[in-house]
Amino acid sequence: MANDNTGLTRIIKAAGYSCKGFHAAWKNEAAFRQETLLSVVAIIVACWLDVDAITRVLLIGSVLMIVVVEILNSAVEAVVDRIGSERHELSGRAKDMASAAVLLAILIAVFTWATLLWAHYH
Repeated sequence: MANDNTGLTRIIKAAGYSCKGFHAAWKNEAAFRQETLLSVVAIIVACWLDVDAITRVLLIGSVLMIVVVEILNSAVEAVVDRIGSERHELSGRAKDMASAAVLLAILIAVFTWATLLWAHYH
């Protein structure tokens, strides 16, 4: 029996799962919606700024990284919540660490924007 999950079929199925993930994050996670909307604004600003291509890529990449990490944070929270609703030290630790990763992504984006724009306009 041939495996139907190879080549183009696998890619199409994976894209479908990704779309479901984006939809679930948008529907269920306020932080994801807020960070996505702010990222869209930041991307528009980065495209409007008179900067070189590498600077533009770094500006855009740094804000997209926030969205990526937020999706992972939401996935961790969903798995922990699925396991059980009772309080457990490891569950709290997992959620806190995922939240810390989001904070680090935000700080990296702020540092990237501040450093690159300071260097460009100063």
